[in-house]
Amino acid sequence: MEATKILPVLKKKLAFLSGGKDRRSGLILTIPLCTEQTSMEELSATLDYLLGIPSEKCKARGFTVIVDGRKSQWNIVKTVVLMLQNVIPAEVSLVCVVKPDEFWDKKVTHFCFWKEKDRLGFEVILVSANKLTRYIEPCQLTDEFGGSLVYDHLDWLNKRLVFEKFTKESTSLLDELTGINENEKGSQAEKDRSSESNILPSFDPETVLQTGHELLSELQQRRFNGSEGGGGGTAWSPMDDELLAQPQVMKLLDSLREQYTKYQEVCRQRSKRSQLEEIQTKVMQVVNWLEGPGTEQLRTQWGIGDSIRASQALQQKHEEIESQHSEWFAVYVELNQQIAALLSAGDEEDLMELKGLQQQLSDVCYRQASQLEFRQNVLQSAHEFHMTAQDMSQQLDGLLGMLCADVAPADGAAIQQTLKHLEEKLKSVEGALQSLREKGQVLLDQMSTQTSFSYGKDVSIENKENIDHIHSVMEDMQLRKQRCEDMVEVRRLKMLQMVQLFKCEEDASQAVEWLGELLDALLKTHIRLGDDSQETKVLLEKHKKFVDVAQSTYDYGRQLLQATVVLCQSLRCTTRSSGDTLPRLNRVWKQFTVTSDERQHRLEMASAFHTAAEKILRESPELAEQMVDVEAYEEVETVGKGLLDRLTVPVIFPDGSEQFFGSPGDMASSAEIIRERMKLVEEKRFLQEEVEQRLDEEALEAGPRES
Repeated sequence: MEATKILPVLKKKLAFLSGGKDRRSGLILTIPLCTEQTSMEELSATLDYLLGIPSEKCKARGFTVIVDGRKSQWNIVKTVVLMLQNVIPAEVSLVCVVKPDEFWDKKVTHFCFWKEKDRLGFEVILVSANKLTRYIEPCQLTDEFGGSLVYDHLDWLNKRLVFEKFTKESTSLLDELTGINENEKGSQAEKDRSSESNILPSFDPETVLQTGHELLSELQQRRFNGSEGGGGGTAWSPMDDELLAQPQVMKLLDSLREQYTKYQEVCRQRSKRSQLEEIQTKVMQVVNWLEGPGTEQLRTQWGIGDSIRASQALQQKHEEIESQHSEWFAVYVELNQQIAALLSAGDEEDLMELKGLQQQLSDVCYRQASQLEFRQNVLQSAHEFHMTAQDMSQQLDGLLGMLCADVAPADGAAIQQTLKHLEEKLKSVEGALQSLREKGQVLLDQMSTQTSFSYGKDVSIENKENIDHIHSVMEDMQLRKQRCEDMVEVRRLKMLQMVQLFKCEEDASQAVEWLGELLDALLKTHIRLGDDSQETKVLLEKHKKFVDVAQSTYDYGRQLLQATVVLCQSLRCTTRSSGDTLPRLNRVWKQFTVTSDERQHRLEMASAFHTAAEKILRESPELAEQMVDVEAYEEVETVGKGLLDRLTVPVIFPDGSEQFFGSPGDMASSAEIIRERMKLVEEKRFLQEEVEQRLDEEALEAGPRES
């Protein structure tokens, strides 16, 4: 009986095998009666199903039946006990009727089960729930009887459905696979007939095996996973191997794996035979096309063209031929992979045939691919040769255009750039010619080996035309390049002179700028007159060196302008900038001369002032012999005032323009130093006058005393 047929009845839990065992190791069958009327037919069907689960060995140990009548009436309990006599009389060892605590005493006296033991075939006892442990260990009782055994009826039912489904599917699948495998052992004619029929089983073997492994894993886990609750005992389950026949699952899995392995080998052999026939057909298709239409296409293509456009047209035609070949080469690659796979796992009887097919296919494809590659290389070399020839022709045209144009550079840098551009152009032409020769030689070498790929056709006439064309192009380019080289050499000499001319003009202008910078530095930074005579002398020496640098710059500019005149006469052209540069050079030099003279005069006045002042300040007014003459004081005052006046006067250039040394603050600082020194001298003069007056008074007083 299958659980699916009485599934609604089983869900009612009218009876169940909890997995617990009595002290004789017999299984415990529990019948939980409820307050509602229990259908004896459904209970009987449930018991029939449950009793079909354990093995015969397990049944031989007998059952202990627990009839839970605590929520039921006495007559129902009695009916159930009597029904056990008809359903399982031989397997029942003991029936424990769990009674309520108060209500059955009088009724029991009217029906004593122990008196009916011989007629019933098993012993019946009435027992309270709390005394049930006298007959059964607590760890073998479920929680409703105070035990610690865990039981989930819905979980058991679900697992039971899985087990029965697996058993049904695996048995059916095993029969189908066995039949298929047996048919494969017949004659070749039977194999051919069976190969034409459908050999797919009704169930997916992988799915059935997966279900079986999951079920077996669940059974083994539930048997050995230990306690699942708080009772502390072992949690036995009705999915134990004695209930669900775990060995049966293992046996089915082993048989199924064995037949499935054979079935896979059958499928592999059939697939291999079919694949081998398909490969043979495809190999002949590839070989026939390559040796027929493919070869004929290549026989008609041998030219290289006489221009880029012609070579591109030939390349496009060749690409169309390659495209057609590529489709067959793709089939070759696929076939080669299939043959390699069959060779790695093929039988001895197939190896020679497969190797022969593979060798034939490879020879034809490699030969055709080599011819395509050779033709492609020839066309690519021809295209590169024509491209290089055209590029060199364009470079020569551009170079000739530059040489024929008039030379009108803007400055020396432009001339230098033009000359560099010419040299780069010529160098590029030389490189292009070298590249043309190399590519031409490569193409000639390929032409010399083309005969071996001619399929018996005489291509010497076509090759001669191609070779003559290649030599003609290279000779023409060589002559054009030589003419341009001669013209470049003439232009180079003229441009080098122009470079020198512009360089002289540029350097002359630079000399004017340098001289102007020296003048500007003289006016803005050469301001100090010194704090004493020693510092003033140092400034005088620096000024002389500064003037020498300016003189050298001026002389250098004059020499450059003279060289410019000579170069202009040589090139038969008028100078563009020297006429303006010479007046500017002279004008700046005159301004510098005036300014340097003024600076020289001021430093000399400052030196004279500091020398005189320092001489006065060194003398001691207390000693008569060190008295300073009045003329010395007057000289210091005169020179100091003259120097102060000089500081307020600007430098007047020959063109009438004026310019002061430094800023007003700088001038005030220099003047302040002079005034401080003059003030010290004036104080010294007053002190000396007081000393002279005192000495005169002392002399007057001394005269009367002597008389």
